[in-house]
Amino acid sequence: MAATARLLLFLVVSFLVSSSSSSSRVAISTSSSPASPRNVSLVLYYETLCPYCSNFIVNHLPKIFHDGLISIVDLDLIPYGNARLGSNSTISCQHGPNECLLNTVEACAINAWPDLSIHFSFIYCVEHLVLEHKYTEWESCFSKLGLDSNAVLNCYDSGHGKELELQYAEQTDSLQPPHRYVPWVVVDGQPLYEDYEKFEAYICKAYHGEPPETCLSLLPKKDHKMKADNHVSYADELFSSSIAAVHGEAKIEMVV
Repeated sequence: MAATARLLLFLVVSFLVSSSSSSSRVAISTSSSPASPRNVSLVLYYETLCPYCSNFIVNHLPKIFHDGLISIVDLDLIPYGNARLGSNSTISCQHGPNECLLNTVEACAINAWPDLSIHFSFIYCVEHLVLEHKYTEWESCFSKLGLDSNAVLNCYDSGHGKELELQYAEQTDSLQPPHRYVPWVVVDGQPLYEDYEKFEAYICKAYHGEPPETCLSLLPKKDHKMKADNHVSYADELFSSSIAAVHGEAKIEMVV
């Protein structure tokens, strides 16, 4: 737990430092040169109990905070994934009601704390617990990060979280080309398909300014489509009302 907390703190500090450095560069350059190139859009469409999504969030996505790429990236997280809309705007999630709960909780976190350094740290914490099969302890992330839980819990209890999820449903379902599985990673409007773990190379390729030094060691590939193997959760897989198929036989009741 202590190691996890230290890593979360490091992520926050790394982001703040890189953001401050980026802001300083922009302020200096605008006085004597044209506006800086726009940031690269990076969007992650995911669902909270998909093990491949959790792995990407915990073991891959933090790289951009560590190596400075976050200074040229606008990152958006969309916690909806392969969920489906039913009658009366009901939402069914691929890994059951517990996933719907956590999707909504993370949507509320994004809404409550627009600062990326805050809501990403919270989501990282929750997804780290998912990988450890301890996601029932998700509320511990508030105290680990020193965050007030009321903003998220009130969002969930009031129904605002459901409204946010419906917005994410519309955003996800309107993707062109349509998403086929999760994690679904999109860089400047282009899906990376199964090549999503090499997202940093695509960011470097898409950026039109002077790239961070880390880009020198990344060789971007040509855009291509690949058939996903064992690192995604397909949208057309059978839904399950129990998380047992993904995380053993855990049966829980989660109430916020």
